[in-house]
Amino acid sequence: MNAFPALHDLMPLLPELVLACGAMLMLMIGVMIGERSSAMVNGWCVIVLLVGGAALVWVPPGPQSMFDGSFLVDDYARFLKMLTLVGSAGALLLSLDYLTLEKQQKFEYGALFLLATLGMLMLISASDLIALYLGLELMSLPLYVIAASNRENAKSTEAGLKYFVLGALSSGMLLYGASLIYGFTGTINFAGIAKATQNGASVGLIFGLVFLFVGFCFKISAVPFHMWTPDVYEGAPTPVTAFFAAAPKVAGIAIFARATVVAFPGITHEWQQIVVFVSIASMVLGAFAAIGQRNIKRLMAYSSIGHMGYALVGLAAGTPEGVQGVLVYMSIYVAMTLGTFAVILSMRRDGRLVENIGDLAGLARTHPAMAFFLGVLLFSLAGIPPLAGFFAKFYVFLAAIKAGLFTLAVIGVLSSVIGAYYYLAIVKIMYFDEPVQGFQRMPMLLRLVLGVSGLANILFFAYPAPLLGAATVAAKSLF
Repeated sequence: MNAFPALHDLMPLLPELVLACGAMLMLMIGVMIGERSSAMVNGWCVIVLLVGGAALVWVPPGPQSMFDGSFLVDDYARFLKMLTLVGSAGALLLSLDYLTLEKQQKFEYGALFLLATLGMLMLISASDLIALYLGLELMSLPLYVIAASNRENAKSTEAGLKYFVLGALSSGMLLYGASLIYGFTGTINFAGIAKATQNGASVGLIFGLVFLFVGFCFKISAVPFHMWTPDVYEGAPTPVTAFFAAAPKVAGIAIFARATVVAFPGITHEWQQIVVFVSIASMVLGAFAAIGQRNIKRLMAYSSIGHMGYALVGLAAGTPEGVQGVLVYMSIYVAMTLGTFAVILSMRRDGRLVENIGDLAGLARTHPAMAFFLGVLLFSLAGIPPLAGFFAKFYVFLAAIKAGLFTLAVIGVLSSVIGAYYYLAIVKIMYFDEPVQGFQRMPMLLRLVLGVSGLANILFFAYPAPLLGAATVAAKSLF
C-alpha cells in the first residue's frame, strides 16, 4: 500500500523516467542481440520519445516541484519539454534511413539520443544552479559522442573533438559563474537568488552572471561563443547536425530564459544589456557570414546563429509578452529546421550525399515537390509573409518595441532583410539555373517530416491560436 504514494510522488518525473528506462533497455537489448539489432533498436527509440511525450501529457496539471525545489514542472516546462521531444523524435526519424544507407547502424546511436534528450528535459525543469549544471552535462556528453559517431570520417571525429574541448571550457566557465553567484547570494535556488538580488547586485555577482551567460551562449551558438558551430555542423553526420540545430537549442533557450527571468528579476537592467549585445551580434553575424557559404550545412550553421539572435530579442524585452515571442519563435524554428534538413538528407547522388548548394541547380524541374517545400521553408526562414517564419519574427520584434528596445528591433529587421539574400539565392538556384543530375528518390520518412513541417509553415497563419494560447500560458507561469 505504501508504494502507491511514492509512485504518485514521482509523477512529475514521468517523462524523464520513461527516457532513462528506455535508454537503458535499448542498450541492454543492443548488447544482448548485437549489431544486427541496431536498426530495430534505433526505431524503437523513436517510440520511446513518443511515449515520453504521452507521459508528459499525463503529468498532473499545475506547478509541481521535487527534490527540495531543484526540479520544477510548470506550464513553461511542459511546453518546452514537448517541443524538445518533437525536435528529438524528428531528428531521429531523419536518421533511420541515413544510418542504413551509410552503413552506420549502431544500437548506441538511438540510446545516445534518448540520454541527450533526458538531459534536455532535466535542464528545462532545473530550478537551482546544481540541477542546471547536471542537466547541462547530461545533455552535452551524449552530444559530444554522436558528433563523432562516424569514426571512419576524419571530419566527424574532428567535429566531436572540437565540440568536446570547447564545450568543456564553456561548462567550466558556467560552473565558475554559478560558484560566484552562490558566493555572493548564499543560495543556489533561483527563488533565493531573486530574493538576494531584489535591491541590486554587487560587482562580483555581475561577474558571476556574465560567466553563467557564457555557458548559455555556447549551448545556443550565440555570438561571441559560436566558433564551434560551423565546423561541427559540417563535420557531424547530417542527421546529427539536424538534431544539434533543433532540440538542444530549445533546451538552451529554455534555461536561459528561466534563469534570467526567475533568478534575476531585481537586476533586469544589467542582464538586459548583455542579452541585447549578444542578440545584435548574433543577428548581424548570421546575416553576413552566411552569404559566402557554398556548403549548405555551414550555411545552416550561420543561419541558426542568426535565428538564436532573433529569439533573444524576445528575451531581451524581459516581459511575459517577450517570453511568449521566444516560445512561438522556437516552435516555428524547430519545424523549419527539421524540414530543411529532410531536404539536405535527400541530396543523394550515386549513393552518396552531396552538400554543395550548387547541387540544387534546377531542382524545380527534376524534383518539383521537393523544390516547392524547400522554397517554402527558405521563405519562412527569411521571414516572408504569410509564412510562419514571418509571425515568429513579428512577435519577438513587437515585444521588443513594447519594451522600448527600438534600436534592437530595427537592427533585427535590417539583419532579416540582409539574411533573406542567401535564402532567396538558393531559391533562384533551384528555379532558374540549368538542371544538374537529379537526386535519388526521397525516402518515405524524409517525405513525412518535410511534408509536416512544410504544411505547418504554410498553414500557421490560418490557425495560430493553439500555439499562441499555449505559449501565452507557458510564459505567464514564469512571472
